[in-house]
Amino acid sequence: MPMTFRGDAGFDTSAVSTGGGGGGRGGAIAVGGGGIVTLLLVIASMIFGVDLTGLAPGDPISPQSQQQQQGEEVTGCTGEQANDPANVTCRMEGGADSMSRFWTETASAAGVEYQDPTVQLFDRQVQTGCGGATSAVGPFYCPPDQRIYLDETFFADMRDRFGAEGGNLAELYVLAHEWGHHVQNLTGQLQNVQQGDTGPQSSAVRSELQADCYAGAWIAGASQVRDDDGGAPVLIEPTREEISQAMDAAQTIGDDRLQEMSGGGSNPEGWTHGSSEQRMRWLENGMEGGVGACDTWSAPEV
Repeated sequence: MPMTFRGDAGFDTSAVSTGGGGGGRGGAIAVGGGGIVTLLLVIASMIFGVDLTGLAPGDPISPQSQQQQQGEEVTGCTGEQANDPANVTCRMEGGADSMSRFWTETASAAGVEYQDPTVQLFDRQVQTGCGGATSAVGPFYCPPDQRIYLDETFFADMRDRFGAEGGNLAELYVLAHEWGHHVQNLTGQLQNVQQGDTGPQSSAVRSELQADCYAGAWIAGASQVRDDDGGAPVLIEPTREEISQAMDAAQTIGDDRLQEMSGGGSNPEGWTHGSSEQRMRWLENGMEGGVGACDTWSAPEV
């Protein structure tokens, strides 16, 4: 069994809940009528980012006053359970615990007022502060309710449909990327994204690449963050194989590769998340340089 977490670790977080699916209004996502544009946006939305289907023709997901569905809080998982490849729920709780510790310490050192997001694991459909969502959208972050939404079956799709190697750290990279969007929301960086802005140097791509970089910073730094008693870290230092799997995930979901999978050639002007090369490079930037290496907004080129 892969040892991503310390086996005897007990997670101290109330951030993750499960359930709350099935009753959401999946029709709030406009999938029909947009042709290839909608298809590409649905695919792009499945790649670790905020929901982009609202950019397609039709009715977008829009903020709702309706309260989102609440699930049952995930508690009591151990590191041994989170290391089990089949136990996605406990792995997400372990990841949330580690990311909470890392970003609380990192943000405090930077003078940023920080609070954790919440993580909702759902099945098929869910009602959110951004409207109704379905599994077709994939993992996404909703700024109005500061919550990450993730259908656990996405990781199987990432392997089976997109050809990723998979692995525990690759799955945690997905969560860490969405957590990065939450950090952007707290710091105001998410407001730099202009709706409809696409292309390899666009605000959308810069936002996604920064979230990748933040994920890389967590991967590199989490194993140095001690638990509450000053003991061993919750996350074990990643192996070379685990890092390779995380890099493979970033490569697998590059815009250029996904466009080719959709049956057409690569069209850089339609990119919303960045190419495979861009995503791998900024993930690596975070792993090598930490959070300070993640300013995609000031970079002349990303």
